[in-house]
Amino acid sequence: MRDVFAADQNGRRRYVAIGDSFTEGVGDLSKHLPNGVRGWADRVAEKLAKAQPGWEYANLAVRSKRLRHIIDEQLEPALAMQPSLITLYAGGNDILDFGTDMDALLDDYELLVARLAGTGATLVLFTGFDVKVSAVLEPFKKRNTLYNQRVREIAAKYGAVLVDYWCFDAYHDPRMWASDRLHMSKAGHKYLAAQVLDHLGVPHKIPHKEWEPPTRVSLREWERRQRRWVNDWVLPLFGRKLRGVTLGDSFSARWPQPVKVPRKGGLKKLMEAAE
Repeated sequence: MRDVFAADQNGRRRYVAIGDSFTEGVGDLSKHLPNGVRGWADRVAEKLAKAQPGWEYANLAVRSKRLRHIIDEQLEPALAMQPSLITLYAGGNDILDFGTDMDALLDDYELLVARLAGTGATLVLFTGFDVKVSAVLEPFKKRNTLYNQRVREIAAKYGAVLVDYWCFDAYHDPRMWASDRLHMSKAGHKYLAAQVLDHLGVPHKIPHKEWEPPTRVSLREWERRQRRWVNDWVLPLFGRKLRGVTLGDSFSARWPQPVKVPRKGGLKKLMEAAE
């Protein structure tokens, strides 16, 4: 693995994040930032700049994107930016699609990784977490297991940094998840940012939130929460699938061009300066 603080041959220290809602930052609400979210990748970029001024950052990730979209829409722009650090999570939405050919998906994933690894940049990959939201999603668990196994093999083959998200016990706490139960909450994004920074050897002071054990709820309250979750999230999700639309259709990349991250004040300060 390359030293993440080492500049490229042109003296750049540039972080480019690609992927879907996981990397866009969905679940970590922030009215001051593009698309109304912040996320772990923004936090990583800010800590890189704090540890070593001069870092640039682009985030091309858009919610709901499948692997084919990431390859078609994000790969070439990412390569053109000549990054020294790349993070990639892709394929999670494909796992939840009916009829996905997992062998073909993972072959395409490896081709994408090979292109990114060929840049010489430090490359960070992620396994997927087994989200325990409902028995409805249990049939997809085998797909996630296969995905994780191949991602681990591919990371080793191409010398990528592997953040084995699947192993993080902290995410068994429901408070690490947003109300849709599929995306991380603010606390979940903070924890993941700390893990990525630790894997890269970047100093930070992101604390892990210490909670009291969750209180038990009555059966009536549990049923009420289940009904609300189904009505607010599950039914709209399947409705979009039937109509062939996604939440990402009306969104674009949050940081489509590299921005120089302020050492103090972070990306919020950058937005304030632009107003």
